[in-house]
Amino acid sequence: MNIINLIFSSLIGLTAGSSAVKTVESVDINKYQGQWFEIAAIPQSFQKKCVKNTSANYSIEKSTGYVAVLNVCTEADGNIKKADGRARIEDTKSNAKLKVTFVKLGGWIFSFGGDYWILGLEKNYQWVVVGDPSTNYGWILARKPSMTLADLKLAHADLKSNGYDTCKLLTSIQDGGLQKRTPLCEVVK
Repeated sequence: MNIINLIFSSLIGLTAGSSAVKTVESVDINKYQGQWFEIAAIPQSFQKKCVKNTSANYSIEKSTGYVAVLNVCTEADGNIKKADGRARIEDTKSNAKLKVTFVKLGGWIFSFGGDYWILGLEKNYQWVVVGDPSTNYGWILARKPSMTLADLKLAHADLKSNGYDTCKLLTSIQDGGLQKRTPLCEVVK
């Protein structure tokens, strides 16, 4: 191995374990409960059949302490697709890092879950930026099917400050909201 490869390998090792992604300082899970509409997202294979009206509803399960997750969307044929899951709070100091799973075999299997980190949150819980440490997953969610351009720019800034390529996020089609998929970086120009 030559010196250039050794340096390159060392640099990759240093950056692979670190993350520029930072969560908000704290989240009041009780205020976070309720319905959220998807405003923009990095397209994911598990959402490929969803064409509009994607939303998530969160509620605390008193018996387990988990957050019940119900994702809903409309498919191209008009059918409503639902996915039932659970989130487990991973960082109880901030409540900003959760693990979400949709796999249930007798009990919820969190080892098959994904990171759900709250990266930005409007002070009155009207919109939120959700992502993960790899920046491969990202969503902007809001309490209404649309957001003002000013709020969208604030959410965009939260993504940028966490190292996201905001051109990878596409706006979501919502009744009462945006009507076409456009890269987020173009919408906030």
